[in-house]
Amino acid sequence: MKKLILLPALCAVLTAHGAAAVSVRDDDGQLVTLPKPAQRVISMAPHVTELLFAAGAGGKIVGAVDYSDYPEAAKAIPRVGSNREVDLERVLALKPDLIVVWRHGSSERQIDMLRKLGIPLFHSEPTKLDAIPDSVIAMGKLAGTEPAAEATAADLRRRLAALRAKYGSRPVVRTFYQVWDKPLYTLNGAHIVSDALRLCGGENIFASQKVTAPVVSYEAVLQEDPEAVFSTAEKDQGGANLWRKYPTLKATKLDNLFTIDGNLVNRAGPRMIAGTEALCEKLEIARQHRKN
Repeated sequence: MKKLILLPALCAVLTAHGAAAVSVRDDDGQLVTLPKPAQRVISMAPHVTELLFAAGAGGKIVGAVDYSDYPEAAKAIPRVGSNREVDLERVLALKPDLIVVWRHGSSERQIDMLRKLGIPLFHSEPTKLDAIPDSVIAMGKLAGTEPAAEATAADLRRRLAALRAKYGSRPVVRTFYQVWDKPLYTLNGAHIVSDALRLCGGENIFASQKVTAPVVSYEAVLQEDPEAVFSTAEKDQGGANLWRKYPTLKATKLDNLFTIDGNLVNRAGPRMIAGTEALCEKLEIARQHRKN
């Protein structure tokens, strides 16, 4: 795991405004240096918005992308576009001193455009649960809200430790995680959702896939014969219940077709700890079904 570094030498240097400079490594390993803590931040992903609020920096967000809807106060933040398209004129008009970005399918072009604006960019992409409290700390350092960030991070670490203590040695449950059904998308072992499953004693049946979000066939799932199926059941997809038409599937026979809140597990923010708690509880139900 990459460590977040706040350079002591930079902390000791005061700017003309009397604020200490800060320097933090992002999730690309790049050192991002600000002459003083950020006061006007643009969030380029919903999970980033949640991290900033958790770090006590929600009031410093001046712009965000679509679906930045948590906590409630985030809904009032001006929008600068979506994952598909960013309004660069709007970004400039908001005069940010920091933009926190996230890499996704169509993000490279957007990030390249943002980089040309000359505004500091911080890449946020936690890939492990333990990186979530680290990310909260990073946001707090960048925004100058360390006390709030440290309190939140300590609570998140405590909850993760409790989950590991409770589920770390439970019997393994082979699991299929369904992101979408048309086509049938899943996640590989490098994704943070797989880290959550591992903590709970779940084994992702497609962990070895090279693509982060691969398309798989129904035949491949049936061949792997998972003991449990998870779906976030977005409004436009059938959810885990679509597997009921396959009565020979082990997950169907054992009634281990689970639906969970996608907002809790598909965003690598503080709420993912609650999402992991939900995953663990469902997998424990699957273990109980073995006895029936």
